[in-house]
Amino acid sequence: MRFRAKIVDLACLNHFSRVINTIAKLAKSCTLRLTESKLYFILSDRVANGGVSMWGELCQPSLSSSSRIVTHDIPVKVIPRRLWNDFREPSVPDFDVSIYLPALKTMKNIVERMKNISNCIVIEANLSGEMNLKIETDVVSVTTHFKDLGNPPWASEDGCQSSAPGRDLQSMAEARIDIKKLQQLLVGQQVNPTKALCNIVSKRIVHFILLHEDVSLQYFIPALV
Repeated sequence: MRFRAKIVDLACLNHFSRVINTIAKLAKSCTLRLTESKLYFILSDRVANGGVSMWGELCQPSLSSSSRIVTHDIPVKVIPRRLWNDFREPSVPDFDVSIYLPALKTMKNIVERMKNISNCIVIEANLSGEMNLKIETDVVSVTTHFKDLGNPPWASEDGCQSSAPGRDLQSMAEARIDIKKLQQLLVGQQVNPTKALCNIVSKRIVHFILLHEDVSLQYFIPALV
């Protein structure tokens, strides 16, 4: 099937390429949904069954008279309308803690070193802007501490600016996840987000959000039992 797109300018093409290259590091194939205003990139492995799920959004720029046609042939399988509900944005349970991430390059370097010691990593954070990355084996225990990261002002139904109203600010929420899946996200990302967030549902799921201008990328990693 022939895929045809209008590219407004070179900057737009480079921007699109960065998003595609990031997704290519996460999966060999994904679902593309097109609307008049956005492109959606979907990796719909079932988190409940241990798979990783991804949801990416890219706003389509308004086309100008200077746009040009770019044609590239790629194998495409059209999804029947009756299956469209299987490719909706993943729902996130009420999370216990939401926190801004440290510099992703710093985090990537730490995770790469930890990967050589353990197959699992524990991510824990609280509502006081503190986050820890921990690995534990029979012979060694290593923890990296981050402070003053800040917590997003998510609004709850009662107006409280907190992801979990009434939660102790020092209490840690944690999830133990596959360290290779986390490394895959950190190594592959080329979006260079202006904001990167992490939402933790204790012992259930870690939800990452990368934001940059008109791009948002959500990545869901299930907790290990």
